Amino acid sequence: MNQPLKNTSQFLKKKLSDEAAPARRPSRKQAADAVRTLIAWAGDDPEREGMRDTPDRVLDAYGELFEGYGQDPAEILGTTFGETSGYDDMVLVRDIPFHTHCEHHMVPFFGLVHIAYLPRDTVVGLSKLVRLTNIFARRFQTQENLTSQIANALMKELNPHGAAILIEAEHMCMSMRGVKTPGAKTLTQRFVGTFASDMDEQKRFFALLSPKNPATGL
Repeated sequence: MNQPLKNTSQFLKKKLSDEAAPARRPSRKQAADAVRTLIAWAGDDPEREGMRDTPDRVLDAYGELFEGYGQDPAEILGTTFGETSGYDDMVLVRDIPFHTHCEHHMVPFFGLVHIAYLPRDTVVGLSKLVRLTNIFARRFQTQENLTSQIANALMKELNPHGAAILIEAEHMCMSMRGVKTPGAKTLTQRFVGTFASDMDEQKRFFALLSPKNPATGL
């Protein structure tokens, strides 16, 4: 018999853990059968020549598009470098292209991610910021959640003074269906640490994102 939980905090932790537990993963055959059902529901014949191998192709594609579920941000950000000659100013990687899938309609949205952080003692390889973006992008997402996940992972794993994330994206659920408005862009941002408390740092972040920044000429 299960032992009673000692307090409310323990109960809530267990409840959250249970809610976060992934559902049992279907077999490949079950998944392929589900794709065939969707093809038939859409009005096509899953057994015709052009569609016969589509379920397997979809599953292979899903293996790539959603590989982020099997990846750990802590591993990506686990290797840092302390030899910075005292550098403690902003590190910004802008214009990181990404694509992901809306968790509401399972259609793509895509655009650019801009990531900045203020290092405390160490820095991380620049490519790791791209990899971090891809870990979270290769899952079902909302743009708001993706923005927060990147910022939270940076703060947790690197312990910087602060982090700033800006994402601009076009959502196919708006472009292809519904209001059918191609070209509309959604912007989300998240400031944590120093970026949240110091407006000057926010201004510097946006200034560096300017297409013709006078400080860089970029």
